[in-house]
Amino acid sequence: MSSPLVSIVCLCYNQGRFVEEAVQSALQQTYPNIEVLVVDDASTDDSAQRIRAIAANRPSVKTLFLKTNHGHCRAFNKAYGMVTGDFIVDLAADDVLLPERVAIGVSDLEKAGSGYGVHFSDAGYIDASGKHLFNHSDNYPHETIPLGDIYIELIRRYFICPPTMLFRRSVLEALGGYDESLSFEDFDFWIRSSRQFSYAYSPKVLVKKRVVTSAQNRRQFRFFSRESATTYKVCEKIMKLNRSRAEQEALSKRVLYEMRLNTRLLNFGLVKKYFQLWNKNRELVYPE
Repeated sequence: MSSPLVSIVCLCYNQGRFVEEAVQSALQQTYPNIEVLVVDDASTDDSAQRIRAIAANRPSVKTLFLKTNHGHCRAFNKAYGMVTGDFIVDLAADDVLLPERVAIGVSDLEKAGSGYGVHFSDAGYIDASGKHLFNHSDNYPHETIPLGDIYIELIRRYFICPPTMLFRRSVLEALGGYDESLSFEDFDFWIRSSRQFSYAYSPKVLVKKRVVTSAQNRRQFRFFSRESATTYKVCEKIMKLNRSRAEQEALSKRVLYEMRLNTRLLNFGLVKKYFQLWNKNRELVYPE
C-alpha cells in the first residue's frame, strides 16, 4: 500500500541564513512520499538567491518567488494551490523538522481516523545559532494537553506550539484556506478547524522552533500592535461559532484577558471593541 503524499510548504521572508537548514530538514524525513515547495515572499535580504541555489542542487524542490510581499496567510494560500499532498506541513524557513515528524504525524492521524484532522507535538526551542533553549513541554506539560475535541480549550488558553502542526488537506478545503485578512494564521486556524475536526498529539519533540527577536509572534505584544487586531477578529468568529453556555463563558473570560492585555499595550481602540464584544456575547442565549 502506497504512502499518501505529504506537501511541505516552506515560507521564507528575510530568513536567508536559515532557509537551507529548514529545506534540508524537510528532505531528510524518514517518510517516503514528500514534495517540498519553497516560497520567497519578496524578501529584501539574500533569501531569493539562497533558495535558487538550493533548488539548483536539489531538482525535487519546487520554488515560488512572489514579486510583492503577501504576508504569511496570503502567501501560504498561493502555495497551497500549487501542492497536491493529502497532508500538509506549514514550515517557517527558520524552523527545523526532526526526521520522524511527518511519519509520526501521518501514522497518528491515519490510526485516529478521518475525524481527526490536525496533529501537533512537543517542540524544542532553539536560538539563532541552533543551541537548544528549552522544550515546549517544560511550560505546557504533556498531561495538560487536551486531545480530540479541543475547541473550548483553545478559547481558554494557549498550549499548541504552532510550527508542530501537520494537517489533512481536507481541513484546509473545509476552511477555504487561511483567512487572508489576518496578520497571522495559527489562532484562527485552530479555532475554525477544531470546530469541525479533532486533534491528535504526540509527546515527542518533532520540531525545533527558532526564537529570533524579529519573529512575528512577538509583534502582537508590542504597543499599538497591528497583530492584536487579528486576535480580536478571531474572537468575533468564536462568538459566531459557539454552541453552548460553557463556550460562551470561555469566550467572556478570553475577551476580559484581551482587554487587560490591550490596556497595557495602549490599544485603547481595541479595548473599546472588546468591551462591546463582551456585552454582545453576554446577551446571547445558549443551551446549558
